[in-house]
Amino acid sequence: MSDPPRRYRIHDLERTAPRPEPGLYLVATPIGNLGDITLRALEIIAGADRLACEDTRVTAKLLARFGIGRRMFAYHEHNAEDAGAALLADLEAGLSVAVVSDAGTPLVSDPGYRLVREAIERSIPVIPIPGASAALAALLASGLPSDAFFFAGFPPQKEQARAARLRELARVPGTLVFFEAPHRIADSLAAMAEVFGARQAAVCRELTKTFETIYRGSLAELAAAFAAMERVRGEIVVCVAPPDAEAAATSEDADTILLGLLAEMKPTRAAQEAARLTGLPRRELYQRALSLKDGP
Repeated sequence: MSDPPRRYRIHDLERTAPRPEPGLYLVATPIGNLGDITLRALEIIAGADRLACEDTRVTAKLLARFGIGRRMFAYHEHNAEDAGAALLADLEAGLSVAVVSDAGTPLVSDPGYRLVREAIERSIPVIPIPGASAALAALLASGLPSDAFFFAGFPPQKEQARAARLRELARVPGTLVFFEAPHRIADSLAAMAEVFGARQAAVCRELTKTFETIYRGSLAELAAAFAAMERVRGEIVVCVAPPDAEAAATSEDADTILLGLLAEMKPTRAAQEAARLTGLPRRELYQRALSLKDGP
């Protein structure tokens, strides 16, 4: 006996979801407003042989909204090895598998990369179903350049590791996009101001949701504003402007600038001024200034 057709509902209109061709479908889901789901995503979610979810409780709300009644399969970072093996077995058996994260596009700060790699190695089709993305939504609303950007995920939680990572990113010639937790946002912004200097930035909170808010200003201004808040809630994306053209300076350029400044001022002040002129990290320039002052 064949399975009954799977259906989904848009307002009062019920539709039948066709069975997708065998393969691994990476389905983007709304980041807040459930109305942002795409028609193709609904068809795949309703019609696929397996629906793998980061959190079945979260995805259940989406299914209820669109009248989709079906079994879900938990697939997240804590069970990725066993669950991934089961999904690969389904794929090799010729089934269609849809993967969704809690919100947004799967594999963006969510599990799934290894599953995709193994599917590709086994010549299993991998099909992206595009849709909502918090990183791209924030970039569009930030007012910062979008012709070149770098998604950096969550900064490290520990202070030293975070500073080191930010220094690695300081010379990236594009807008930087970060995710951050609300209880760490003030500290992260302060660290970014320390490393990146007076760059413009945007903090996008609760995108597409009822309390969507976008704060814009310099990193120092934003750090002070969030430090003054009694409590910060919601999901947050931070966009940081690219370095100025001068910030693309090479180490040799920085050394030339520092040598000129050291003739007139102490290393601390020279590093501050060189950071302003080049956009390079002040701490890095300070260490270089000490080396230059002491000589070879």
